[in-house]
Amino acid sequence: MGDQLLNLLMYAIPSLIVGALAFLFFREHIENEDNRRKFLMFKELKKDSLPMRLQAYERFSLFLERISPNKLLTRVSPVSNSKDDYEALLIASIEQEFEHNLSQQIYVTDNCWSIINASKSATVQLIRKAAMSDKVDSANKLREIILTDMMDKTPPSSAGLSYIKQEVSEIWE
Repeated sequence: MGDQLLNLLMYAIPSLIVGALAFLFFREHIENEDNRRKFLMFKELKKDSLPMRLQAYERFSLFLERISPNKLLTRVSPVSNSKDDYEALLIASIEQEFEHNLSQQIYVTDNCWSIINASKSATVQLIRKAAMSDKVDSANKLREIILTDMMDKTPPSSAGLSYIKQEVSEIWE
């Protein structure tokens, strides 16, 4: 009986070892194939999404350029002499431009989106602050104050543009 058990173990142990090795090999092979498929799928997805991401960066760059006070004031002329109407018109123009590009946020990073939002808010605040000045009594005076103020400063949108350029350059690295 002891010899039979020993013979059985002598056949069973190598079989179990071969079975365990085969299991480990096939498990490793399946994991590698899954990883390869995921990599190929990710590569294909990235290839398809890259143009959309670049288009989002382009549209946000255009947005930031268009809300730059110098360009905004050149593009949006006052419809009346009221400083309040002109302030509202400028801010509405910024908001409309922003809403037009709102869906593009899904293609940029959270940091980039935050900086774009901050640039927009800072530009709106700049307009509101200028409109609250005691020196401003008409739309043309508001325009003049903002332009004079911007001669010494960089526009808030330039920070956003710099960040977009940095992010796009990282795509190519």
